Amino acid sequence: MTRVDEQLSPREAADAVPYPLRVAAAVCWRFLVVAVALTVIGYVLIQLRVVTISLAIALLLAAGLGPLVDGLARRRVPRGLATAVVMVGGLAGFGGLLGFVIQAFVAGLPDLQQQVETSVEAARRFLDSGPFGLPPINIDTLFNQVSEVVSSNTDTITSGALATALSVGEFLGGLALALFALIILLYSGASTWQFLLKLVPTSVRRRVDVAGQRSFASLIGYARATVLVAVVDAIGIGIGLLAVGAPLVIPLTALVFLSAFVPVVGAVVSGVVAVLVVLVTNGLVPALIVLGVVLGVQQLEGNILQPLILGRAVQLNALAVVLAVSIGAVLAGIAGALLSVPLLAALNSGIGSLVRGEAEAESVDPDDPAEATPPAAEPEVTGDRAAENGTDDESGDKPDPLLGRG
Repeated sequence: MTRVDEQLSPREAADAVPYPLRVAAAVCWRFLVVAVALTVIGYVLIQLRVVTISLAIALLLAAGLGPLVDGLARRRVPRGLATAVVMVGGLAGFGGLLGFVIQAFVAGLPDLQQQVETSVEAARRFLDSGPFGLPPINIDTLFNQVSEVVSSNTDTITSGALATALSVGEFLGGLALALFALIILLYSGASTWQFLLKLVPTSVRRRVDVAGQRSFASLIGYARATVLVAVVDAIGIGIGLLAVGAPLVIPLTALVFLSAFVPVVGAVVSGVVAVLVVLVTNGLVPALIVLGVVLGVQQLEGNILQPLILGRAVQLNALAVVLAVSIGAVLAGIAGALLSVPLLAALNSGIGSLVRGEAEAESVDPDDPAEATPPAAEPEVTGDRAAENGTDDESGDKPDPLLGRG
């Protein structure tokens, strides 16, 4: 081919596309592929939500109870016996707490009902008198309207009851799966993880292993910190309820404790419930006192307890926490709100470890929450800084003042 033919030959279409546009197109189609893959995975997980939620709950409980089993095993207790002791003790403690709360609620319900009736009667007289110059409001009319709405929607309520019955069946099946998975994770969690690692290519197996251990350490840190924060919240708000003479102190305190496992949102909801109960039963001033206690406890939790307890184990932005709880609640209800933040914390630690490429990292202790993120690397001392520190920049040794180099 002559030089003239080379000059006249048409350029390929790809060569005519500007380089920035080619880069943008390459990024876009890769982004679309990733988005489609994540959508498919999310759709499958939502369709199998009973299995997914059960396994997630089992994993979170294993993060809280696993160190206890490991501690007993290190004291030469057979691992099967240690698993049985921790399982029975945990179930007995949770069942006893739940039964105690229900019994206290039932025992205090008559007093609460009487105080609510008194408050409603006072509100009736207040509204009938026409406050602030407004015309009188007949509260009986409101009650009649509510009754008519309930009567006209009987079919909807019935269908909702049938759906609830089906949900109860799913709940029992998921509970059985979660208990079985928890037993397996407590008894042979390490071997289960090693089996899953065999599905990963050998070239990146070590990096995935380290990332998984750091993710589990993050879960352990989250579980420990959440329990401790929940205890502090329950004690602080419980003392405030006792100080104003509120009814149902124990059930409300238990509600504060349980709702603390849903970050941010749970504390707000339980605080609002406590303030409303005191407002209805005790009046405005005690309700304001309880409101002050709730705000004070939440400030103590957010500004002191969580940064101090969580440390490096769970490093999440507050906005990310709120978005995770909201998305989890929309997709999976209460279970989604409960599990979204620990899932986000585990992904944060695991993905961060993979991005850093810790292929040659030292062994990680998954039972130590401090291992959720690697320690910060010390800056390398070279050049002029080495001279300032009195060290040799090649060997790093300080010269002996009498003999020269040590």
